[in-house]
Amino acid sequence: MRIYLPASLDQIQPAAGPLTPRRVHAVTPALRAMFPDEDDEGLEFAAQLAAADDSLALLGELPGAPRARLVVSVDVSQEDVRALVDDDEVPSAMDLLRAVDLEDIACVHVDEPGVGADVDAAITGDDAAIDRLDERDLLWYDASELGAIPR
Repeated sequence: MRIYLPASLDQIQPAAGPLTPRRVHAVTPALRAMFPDEDDEGLEFAAQLAAADDSLALLGELPGAPRARLVVSVDVSQEDVRALVDDDEVPSAMDLLRAVDLEDIACVHVDEPGVGADVDAAITGDDAAIDRLDERDLLWYDASELGAIPR
């Protein structure tokens, strides 16, 4: 199962160690039910966007982290995640039950350089900055390119 794990750029450095268990996003039955006419690619994109939102929230808790949203794509077994049954959660939300090693990363999606001011403003609740971030595409990097991501 492909999961989309919200993270920060400093969490994918070799010295940071494994990515700890946390809320992640995936194409869940609840997400499929919410968008019954959407294909798999569109559902995966919706789950990735939800993880990007969680990455923004995470950055609010990590003031020293590089100011860019990061979504890590990882394939895990069904036993490694648990569906959330909270009606207040987005339908793609799941709990990751184990740590993820950096070598398990398939790819990452990250904001392009220069979004730091919008990230900081969005964290404080600036709706215009949130809208600007929502309009931006996240850039794709293969796992072999993690060291090449601009910070």
